[in-house]
Amino acid sequence: MDNNRPLILISNDDGYHYNGIQSLIKVARTMGDVFVVAPATHQSGMASAITFVNPVRSIPVAREDGFTAYLTTGTPADCVKLALSQLMADRQPDLVLAGINHGYNHGLNTLYSGTMACAFEALMHGVPAVAFSYGNYSTDADTSVCEPIVEHVVKRVLRDGLPQGVCLNVNIPNEEVFKGMKVTTGDMGRWINEWEHRVDPSGHDYYWLTGDFEMGDKGEGITDYYWLKRGYVTVTPCHIDQTDFAAMSRISEMLS
Repeated sequence: MDNNRPLILISNDDGYHYNGIQSLIKVARTMGDVFVVAPATHQSGMASAITFVNPVRSIPVAREDGFTAYLTTGTPADCVKLALSQLMADRQPDLVLAGINHGYNHGLNTLYSGTMACAFEALMHGVPAVAFSYGNYSTDADTSVCEPIVEHVVKRVLRDGLPQGVCLNVNIPNEEVFKGMKVTTGDMGRWINEWEHRVDPSGHDYYWLTGDFEMGDKGEGITDYYWLKRGYVTVTPCHIDQTDFAAMSRISEMLS
């Protein structure tokens, strides 16, 4: 690794062989040295889960000038945690990138997202981070359309940095041509009809997670989901402190 070039750590939740992370690696290698630590198996929906009952193993899969890659048996959060504390212990990265996720991570979906967990884990270690998601859920989605957006955002973040304790959640619509980019809030809608009841061939009940997203933005035009539906790339600044400071005095009075 060249100490004169930025060092970029990349992870995801889909796994190393998905197109999304390969697009992210391709773009990042034009701007710095790249170190990848990704799950060995698909880990979507794991949020910030960590492994503490079983050991986590790392498997090197690439090592060349300016590029190193490992697979791990852990979760997305494990990947970043292991990278920062062990695999990259001799030099911390200048930036952590997560994704490109196959499917949106807008609004409250950040609570479930393993992609966002990579970014949140980076924040816990004081490293700036950007998570990228693409609105095509296919396992073989062509994520090359996202690469100019990734390049634009990463260049600006490397140049100007991010506010302390803030990561970026970037969602890219499934469009051939984007109408622009909006800085937004996360849409705090909700999932409805989440479970579909089914019966297996033996006559036993089971349930399949599905659902429809009911948008929280009722026309204010400030949320990620609102603008994604209109063909815009959305960028939402996020942090991990969930304290509601405005409610503290009220709760204090209620409990006194």
